Parts: sequence; structure tokens; C-alpha cells
Amino acid sequence: MPERETRAGSGWQDGITAAPGGLLDVLRVAALVLGSDGRIALWSPEAESLLGFPAAEALGQDAGALLVAPENQTRARELFRNVRTGARWAGVFPVRHKDGSTRRVEFRTMQLRDADGDIFALGLGTDAETVRNVERDLALSHILVSQSPVGIAVFDPDLRWLRVNPSLERLNGVPEEAVLGRRVGEVLPALDVDAIESRMRYVLRTGEPLLDQQTVGHTEADTEDHAFSESYHRIEDPNGRVLGLAISVLDVSERERAAAAVAQARERLAVIADAGVRIGTTLDLRRTARELADVAVPQLADLAAVDALDVVVNPGGSAAPRADGSLDFWALALKASHPTDAIEAADPVGQPALYSPSRMVTQCVREARPILREHVDDTVLRRIARDAASAETLRSAGVHSYLAVPLMARGEVLGTLSLCRTVNPRPFDDQDVTLAVELAARAAICIDNARLYGRERDIALTLQRSLLSQAPPHHGGMEVASRYRPAISEVGGDWFDVLPLNDGKIGLVVGDVMGKGVHAAAIMGQLRTATRALARLDLPPAELLYHLDGLTASLGDSDTLATCLYVVCDPRRGRCELSRAGHLPPVLVGPHGKAELLDIAAGVPLGVGGVPFTVGEHELAEGALLALFTDGLVESHEMSVDAGLHNVLRVLDDTRLPLEQTCDLLLAALTPEPDDDVALLLARRTNGQRQG
Repeated sequence: MPERETRAGSGWQDGITAAPGGLLDVLRVAALVLGSDGRIALWSPEAESLLGFPAAEALGQDAGALLVAPENQTRARELFRNVRTGARWAGVFPVRHKDGSTRRVEFRTMQLRDADGDIFALGLGTDAETVRNVERDLALSHILVSQSPVGIAVFDPDLRWLRVNPSLERLNGVPEEAVLGRRVGEVLPALDVDAIESRMRYVLRTGEPLLDQQTVGHTEADTEDHAFSESYHRIEDPNGRVLGLAISVLDVSERERAAAAVAQARERLAVIADAGVRIGTTLDLRRTARELADVAVPQLADLAAVDALDVVVNPGGSAAPRADGSLDFWALALKASHPTDAIEAADPVGQPALYSPSRMVTQCVREARPILREHVDDTVLRRIARDAASAETLRSAGVHSYLAVPLMARGEVLGTLSLCRTVNPRPFDDQDVTLAVELAARAAICIDNARLYGRERDIALTLQRSLLSQAPPHHGGMEVASRYRPAISEVGGDWFDVLPLNDGKIGLVVGDVMGKGVHAAAIMGQLRTATRALARLDLPPAELLYHLDGLTASLGDSDTLATCLYVVCDPRRGRCELSRAGHLPPVLVGPHGKAELLDIAAGVPLGVGGVPFTVGEHELAEGALLALFTDGLVESHEMSVDAGLHNVLRVLDDTRLPLEQTCDLLLAALTPEPDDDVALLLARRTNGQRQG
């Protein structure tokens, strides 16, 4: 085994590390010795590798003749004489290779003497280009390490500092001489030393780099915590010997803060986008308030309360403060992100409340501006809560930050959005105020629209109900019952009527003006009046609808349309005639309880014009029941018309309940919360008249 490998495997007994270095292997230094006569006395294997001549061909040869081109002979002899006289020389000299080419060799020459006093010349040489490359790499490495803006540290295999560049000195706040030979924990104990050294040992063991490892802590340069990005690399020589490891360090605190700011901005944009979808889905004031609270929690706060001034909820109320400065409110919504006793401290939802002039909510309304308390104390809590006990509940629940924002629409304050943080440790800041103001503004417009719509709805509903028939329960041989249920959101133009006709006949009418609000109710009133007038002329159903069709085109605007179903019942003969103008067909329940839809041509809605209406005639046996209704009974967002009609047949099939109960049964089964107005008219032939 070669001596070098033997030493590397066994180690030297004097304690000097035996592992070979790699630099000499890179340089491959050749050695040759010339005698006083200029002939080659010694020739190393590296010389053979460098110049191509084996020792057998080189030893004893005149070095000048063998290795030097004729044009360089004079310079070679001069250098040889100088070395023999004791001078040293270092430089690059062109030397001839065995293949005839010329190699530039970096030489170090000196005089040698043996025991007899004979003089020799020693030449140590290596390829000049290799030397230049090594010098360039060393210089570049030094520049990169010393001038790099990235902190760089070199550690030995025992995890002790070997080198620190100026950038890392500044990050550490410790000069290089104070860290050399020490471990990380001895110099920077405020960092996560265990994690750092665990990564170092992993890289030393596996050789696998670790990149962009995050560490949070502080150094001697700054007592405030910073975020650091570290990359670990193992250092090896060309032979694979592990020399230690290098760590590059960047302070990424600003980057992390910027990333956090971007993430927060995205979250806020997402909340605003969410608000645009979720707030104001209906024109119901209380539901809009709940939607606002649902959006605010937990994205913005852990607890949210929405309060509206009394005048917003009650049109007859007052927005002015009382003599002592207190204000009348209604608590509309309350939402918490988690179960908490803080709910109990809030004013009860759906109840009126009197807020004293010292409360934050009252101040928010009075000054029409956000009220921010980043950190709350007992004094602030007392101004948030309605009484001392509620303030103590909020304190026990962990309320530490508070924000109140006015609900403003069209320059008017309608109420407030109150926000608290309990679980979220971060206090409210100016960015949160901006987001809360945006959410409150969106909700306030919806609340104001709901308030204005509520007034219009009340007017339309009053008009609608005043125009509906107040028919007695019995008309000769017919018993009738009716219901009108307005939609939760908008009132439409649905109507029904029961008309006494000549010869004991009864006219049944159900209609629906397309549109909503006061306008639809007004059109409905005109059509109802016209229907009553035309019915007095004892017109057949198709002819009556024909005249209504012409009249509808002259009402309102050119787009006014309505559907209508007109039935003329003759209890004495047990027959009925009916005609449809785009309306749903009626349901006939026979005396034996079988429910069916009457098959009559649908016709076109009133106001289309130019299309004749057809008449159908059906038997109306004693005990038979007719059900007339508008589409609000059978159609909704969750139910198609076909499914609704099927449900009507299912409910009425084999039903022998009194008509009033039957009405309630239908409404409860099909429209617990109608999306549209519902007009329902039931008529049953009784035994008051016999068939003639």
C-alpha cells in the first residue's frame, strides 16, 4: 500500500492529522535535480507526468538539450549559473514536452549541497496555467467572501467557527476574532441553537445541502427578533475529505414583513369580495345585519355586533338623542367566532336598547367616525359594555382590542358595527379600520335600501290588502276560503276575487300582475275593478279575458303583463266554465277525494294581445273542491313549478278538511317563507242548491 494511503488510514502517532491535503494533488508539483554539469540527477514521477519523459530517458541527460528550445538556451544557462552560486529564482519558463510541444512551467529553484560539498540545482515546477487558475480561484473566493453582502461563516467538523465575513460580523454584532474557535451557542445564545446545530450535523453527515432554512431570534446587533434565511453546504477538498461546512445567512425580516403585508392585503381583498357576495342578498334589514356580522367574524374580529338607530327600524321613531344625550338603538345581529361568555355581555338581539352618552357606540354615532381602541383597559371596557357586570364579563372573556365603525349611507348614520378581539392576539390597526369602514359602508347602503324598500313595501301591502276581496264564506251553493301571503322581500300584484253573478252563478278570479311594489299593486287594483265591471255583464270567461287583455295594454307602460284565471261556477247545474290567460291551471278535487289538474288551454298573458282565449267546461259535483292559486304557491328557488303542482295534488288528494284548515295546510306545506306573493282561493260546492 502506498505510504500516503497508509498514513491516511492509520494516523500519525505524534497526533498530527494524517489525512492528505488536496492542493498539492491539484498542482502536481514536479521535482528535478541537476548536477553541476547540468545533467539530470533526479527525476520525479510528477516530472514525467508534466513533461512526458520517463525517468529512464531523462536521468543523466543534459537538461538544456533535452528540455530547452534552442532560442531559450542562453537564458537557461544564465539561470542555472545563478542558482549554482546560491541565488534563488521563481518564475515561468517554457519547457519542451516529449511530444514536441512547449509547456509553460511555474518554477521555484534553489541551490542544494550534498555531504561532499557538491553543488546541485533543485527545480520545483508545475503547470503555469494550473497555478494561475488556483490563484484566480483563491482570489475570487476571498473577494466573494469578504465583499459579499450575504453573511458567510465557515465551521470545522466540530461545529466551531473558522471564518466570518464582514457581512456576518455586522449581522451578529460580534467581530470575527471574538467567535473563532467557539460554537454558535457560545456567541449567539438568543438564536435557536439546537435547530441550527442539528442542521449542521445533518449536512456534515450526509453532504446534502439545506437551503433557505428559517430561524427567528436576535443577535448581539439588535435585541429585537429578526427572521434569518440560512443555507448550509458541506466543504470538501478534491479528494473528498470533509473540511467543515459553510453557512450563508440573510436577514429576511423585511421580506417576511412584506410577505405578511401582502398576505394581509389579499385577505382583506378576499373579505371585501366575500362581502360583495354575502351582504345584501335580500331587502330584509335584520338579515342584512346578520350577513354583515357573518362576514366580519372571524376574518376581521372574534366578536361582532350590529346596532341600528331606532328610527331605522321604526319609521315613526326618532334619531335625535334624548335630553341626557342617550340614543335609542335596536340590537340587530351578534356573532362570535367561538363559544364565549362575551355574548352574554352584549345587548339582546331583536330588542330595543338605550345607550348612554358615555358608551363608545353612542360616541361613534354622534361623531360619525370610527372609534379605535387598540388596547382596552377597565375604563374602556366600561364604556363598551352596558353596565359594570357586562364589562367584567368582557374582561374575563379576553377582550383586548375594540373597534366601532358607523353605518353611513347617503350622508346619514344608521347605526354601528362593533368589533372585538379576544382569541386573535393582534390588536386592531389602521388597516383593519379601513376594511371595517368598507364593510360597514356596503352594509349601510343595503340597510338603507331595505329601510326605503320597507316603507314602499308597507305602502304596497296596505294598498294590496285594501283591494283584495273580502268575500263572505258562503255564496249560495258555494263555500269559499281565501288567503293572501305577501313575499318576505317584495310585494307583487297577486289578487283573487269572488263575484256574485246572475242566476245564482259565482265568478272566481285569481290573477298576478308581473312586477313588484306599489306599481304592480296599482295595476292589480285597476284589473280587479275592470273584472268586476265586466263580470256584471254576464260575459263568458273567454270573452271577459278578451276585454281584460285590451284593457291591460292601456294600463301602466307598454310592458305591463298579467296572468289571470276566470271560472264561472253554476252550483245549480253542477257545471263550471273556465278560461286561462297564461295562468296556472286550477286543481279539482272530486267528491271522492281524487285531486287533478284541469286540462285547459293556457292562453297568453293579458297585455300580449291578438290571441283568442279558449273555454273549458267541467262537471262540478256536490262536494267537489276547486283550488285556484298564483305561482308563489308552487314555485321557489328550491322548487320547480312542476314539483310544486305535484305537491299541491299530494296535499289535496283525499282531503276532506274544512276549507279554512285546507288553506292553512297548503300554505304550511308549500310556502313556509314564500319567495313570491301567494294568492289562494278555495271553493267547494255544497248541498245548498240541487242540480237542476
